[in-house]
Amino acid sequence: MLRGPYAWLRTIEAAIWAPRSAGQPARRRRVLRVVRLVSVLFRDVFQGELTLWTMSLVYTTLLSMVPLLALSFSVLKAFGVHNQIEPLLHNLLLPLGAEGQVITDRLVGFIARMNVGVLGVVGLVLLVYTVISLMQKIEESFNAIWHITQLRSLGERFSRYLSAVLVGPILVFAALGITATALNSDVAQRLLAIEPFGDLVPTVSKLVPYVLVIAAFTFLYRFVPNTRVGFAPALAAGVIGGILWQSAGWAFAAFVTTSTRYSAIYSSFAVLVLFLIWLYVSWLVLLIGASVAFYLQHPEYLYAMPGEPRLSNRMRERLALAIVHAIATDFVRGNAPWTLHRLTHQLGVPMYAVNAVCNALVHAKLLRQSNDDPPAYLPARDIAEVPVAEVLATVRMAGEDRFLNPQSIPLAPHVEDLMEGIEAARAAATEGISLRSIVDDQEPGDRCR
Repeated sequence: MLRGPYAWLRTIEAAIWAPRSAGQPARRRRVLRVVRLVSVLFRDVFQGELTLWTMSLVYTTLLSMVPLLALSFSVLKAFGVHNQIEPLLHNLLLPLGAEGQVITDRLVGFIARMNVGVLGVVGLVLLVYTVISLMQKIEESFNAIWHITQLRSLGERFSRYLSAVLVGPILVFAALGITATALNSDVAQRLLAIEPFGDLVPTVSKLVPYVLVIAAFTFLYRFVPNTRVGFAPALAAGVIGGILWQSAGWAFAAFVTTSTRYSAIYSSFAVLVLFLIWLYVSWLVLLIGASVAFYLQHPEYLYAMPGEPRLSNRMRERLALAIVHAIATDFVRGNAPWTLHRLTHQLGVPMYAVNAVCNALVHAKLLRQSNDDPPAYLPARDIAEVPVAEVLATVRMAGEDRFLNPQSIPLAPHVEDLMEGIEAARAAATEGISLRSIVDDQEPGDRCR
């Protein structure tokens, strides 16, 4: 029985993180998933790496903000809409109040005085690199949240970043211009003169900022990570992130209005301090939304302990058998091959663990990857010629190398004999059992070939 002042906390924690049961009602499972999601998000913010990535993005933003705006200004100037940068900056810094207008004026002044034509080749390259570094840092932070270690190719990253810098501002202001033109058209004006459409305009105008922010966040959550993100998780995260960002803007504006200590302590640096705090809050909200999208698409990562869970040898062996059994069964039946995402969802195990076991099986030439996008896993050999003992040995020995292996740990002779007996017993238990014999549609009497 739990005792002590924090016994009730341990009771609640045990109820939240109890092992999942197939017999639980669907409503209870959904409530538990929401509670676990909120709990894990709080843990990631206060104990995880979200704050580290946020600080990294704040630092990179300070370095690349003026070059990014300068390039966008140069592109938009060719289309005659460069004057719209100042209102856009003012809206982004609106939570800073009067200080936001000061920062906007200074940034616009820097941009107006910057002449990209006199920078030279080296200066222009450094300018573009500074801008691209921000894009790359955003992608890296999203990939870290999604537990993705493989980056896009250099050419693909460069084309994506360059498109975002050069084409992105044009599309944004074109969309805003089309919307404004449509609202000012004769048809729209006549429609607004009809009730109740006229009364709905003030309400709709208040919702427009939310819709724009939600759309922007949804786009980022869906296309920035180097993986396939479902539309539903991206949209749900966009809604949560957009509402949270707007609400944080209101709260921060109230904080700036009622707080006079920063000006008294930091004097003329108060503007910079408030600007850094708002940058930090904005990036943190964006990354929290990315975490929401990840956990919605991969609920198997909703576990109690921070960091990646370490699998025991028994778990690795069990996971390997589950993987090869699923792949071999569908291969024999002619069904669609298994991808990493499908295996992860089916087994309910974190993706990194499934990926590690699959990589070990591929390295041992027991599985191979197709050339599809995303790649699927197929048997690399005739499954009738693949002993189950080899599958188990592969995952048991994964990670061993010439510097650290069983032979590098000396044992007493009688202990060495004991280990050899254990290995012989394992080999005898699986002798003659092939991968083909454990496929679902195999007859029980035809277990060995």
